[in-house]
Amino acid sequence: MIVVARVLIDSPLPQLDRLFDYEVPTALVGDAVPGVRVRVPLRTVGRMVDGYLIEVITVEAPERPLSELDAVVSPVPVLTPGLYALARRAADRAAGSASDILRLVIPKRMVRAEKAWLAAAGDGDPAAPQVSPDAVAWADGILAPYPDLADAVAAGERVALDAPPRPSTQWPVGAWAELLAAIALRTLAAGKSAVLVVPDHRDQEQLLTVLDARAPDDAVVRDDARRSGPERYGTYLRLLSPCPSIVVGNRSTVYAPARDTACVIVWDDGDPLLAEPLSPGVHARDAALIRQELEGSALVFAGHTRTTDVERLVQLGWVREVPATRRVSPAVVLSATREGESRGARVPSSAFAAAREALRHGPVLVQVARPGYSPVLVCAECRTPARCRHCTGPLRARRPGATPDCGWCGRSAPSWTCVNCSATKLRMASSGSERTADELGRAFPNTRVIVADGAHPVTQVDDRPALVIATRGAEPHASGGYRAVILLDGDRMLLAEQLRIGESALRWWSNAAALAAPQAPVHLVGVAGPVARALATWTAPAYARAELADRAPLAMPPTVRVAAVEGTVAAVDGALTAVREAVPALAAPAGAILGPVPVEDGLVRALVRFDYAHGKAVADTLRAAVVAEALRGRRAARRGAARAGSGSARTTLRVRLDVPELDL
Repeated sequence: MIVVARVLIDSPLPQLDRLFDYEVPTALVGDAVPGVRVRVPLRTVGRMVDGYLIEVITVEAPERPLSELDAVVSPVPVLTPGLYALARRAADRAAGSASDILRLVIPKRMVRAEKAWLAAAGDGDPAAPQVSPDAVAWADGILAPYPDLADAVAAGERVALDAPPRPSTQWPVGAWAELLAAIALRTLAAGKSAVLVVPDHRDQEQLLTVLDARAPDDAVVRDDARRSGPERYGTYLRLLSPCPSIVVGNRSTVYAPARDTACVIVWDDGDPLLAEPLSPGVHARDAALIRQELEGSALVFAGHTRTTDVERLVQLGWVREVPATRRVSPAVVLSATREGESRGARVPSSAFAAAREALRHGPVLVQVARPGYSPVLVCAECRTPARCRHCTGPLRARRPGATPDCGWCGRSAPSWTCVNCSATKLRMASSGSERTADELGRAFPNTRVIVADGAHPVTQVDDRPALVIATRGAEPHASGGYRAVILLDGDRMLLAEQLRIGESALRWWSNAAALAAPQAPVHLVGVAGPVARALATWTAPAYARAELADRAPLAMPPTVRVAAVEGTVAAVDGALTAVREAVPALAAPAGAILGPVPVEDGLVRALVRFDYAHGKAVADTLRAAVVAEALRGRRAARRGAARAGSGSARTTLRVRLDVPELDL
């Protein structure tokens, strides 16, 4: 009998996404426990590689001797059984590798931080954090408008929650941050952990502001990639301790192995930042659903709007809608130019008057679509969009009279000539945040003007009168809320040829409207139709239901799942043939498989639309095709194939399930 370690290799190669067996030497038997980092030989590459020990078993010695485990890198079991099960399930659903997910979750080992943690662990387990009675009473008061919420979370249900659209009266944060913090505090008071997943650092800071004031010391764990390596690793080791905690972080935090997790909360799941761009591209929402199924913990989807993905689950009865006893909504006004006004007026008279009145009492928020001065330039004669002669990117102006430069490559164009009419004069065709600030600054003299965008990050403003010009998603919080909110460029936002543009625009506008003080006017300028009505009546769930009804006959997500398959013609054709054979139902509908169509560098791309019931079969088949193509390329490379042949990187077959956005 021999002791065998089953190891998951830490490698991006798809053919290595399985467990390898290694014999454990007698000297390492005591240290080789599940979850530790190990170093093992890999014959195919002729060198030592890193991995995670998943399982230790005792078997009869095989006829062919196994390679031996080379070393146990660290005595700390950093990979818990629950985390491995979650990563494995999520990777299988997305036709990806478990090691790719674990690479996002488990930080690199930092020896000094590990030694400090081991020394602290040697002193005994730390005491469990105790939530003060005052904090519990505060949390109960915040949760009072949602009488069924506490019971639903305690019962481990899946919940869809519409957050209150107003600022907090205690801190410079949104009321949503108080609501999520209250759920987390009630969970911690019950001796369990809570995991809060938010899109970016701005949302994270809001939650931390509330939790730092209400939660016990050392109970809140900040999990993000903006800190140093030792800090990240120390935080991860803190999660492995037996004490419950409240974990706050970005998309990869959904996998955080907090002890006895009883609640996972995902804020604003429609934000594209929650869609993982790296392979295998599992959305935080999908990972949270898988985790809830494995652990039985409560799952809360909260936001000012509701995505069609969550609404589909509500209609199926998989997620329960928990409404407030009294619906609160902003005072939204659909503002348009009146009779006699110039159609070219960017700010109608009603919105202009509302801003003038609001500036007597406090700050006013103006949301615009794009940053910069003039993001789009056109020919002054024929209105043809101005393009860079080097890369065909759009030309832009950074300030009045400045030489235009390219928004893609950055090259300047001092002697531009129109390709259509040979004219040499340019005209500004759009207004970014900086140009809007100049224009409104002249319209409201002696008024502070604050620009908030990617180049000018601003997180908070005081309650003094000011015009705050912000791009979507970069709006700072104002003390006491904005006295008026004006939403410009809504018609331009809706022109994007994307499937979810209506959802996205409604989310941008709703998040900005939630920054307004109670009863402060919110003017949506120049937009009509279903999206505008949904904002004005504050009925995002109804809009999501209507969107689902429209997409169902067209077989558009999320009514179906979509996989993107990209590679050489032969590789894509082989993968599509395998899918048709594995799932005969996909061969019947004419639009189930779209393409392939050329994309770039001789590659092609195809889309596979399939029902959720066929998800496992499609994912397994496409994963097998990726592995087969990788092995085929490796064999070709060994035979000395040319770089442009089948052994080059061009032949790599790439698969992405649940494409986050489809261009129309």
